[in-house]
Amino acid sequence: MIIRGGENIYPREIEAVAHQLPQIAEAAAVGRPDPVYGEEPVLFVSLHPDQQLDVHAIREHLGESLSKYKLPVEITILDDLPKNAVGKIAKPSLRQRLIATH
Repeated sequence: MIIRGGENIYPREIEAVAHQLPQIAEAAAVGRPDPVYGEEPVLFVSLHPDQQLDVHAIREHLGESLSKYKLPVEITILDDLPKNAVGKIAKPSLRQRLIATH
């Protein structure tokens, strides 16, 4: 769970809305530390082969279904999302990536 300014945000909800776009193969929402709100949602996605989609289109789609406080402050499109040994998306690796880049 991501807690932004006292509001609970469930990553699964953001991911489910992102998956409504047929171009998106995988989606993972994680919390990024924020000095004002505690955490802010960030979304990582990968696309199906030979598909194109820009961050603006993803943000617009999410804005149609999610409350403003649930919208990711950053969206990153990767070739593949990192996986753990059993093949699940490795969200700790994505959080580490956020810390390393900010």
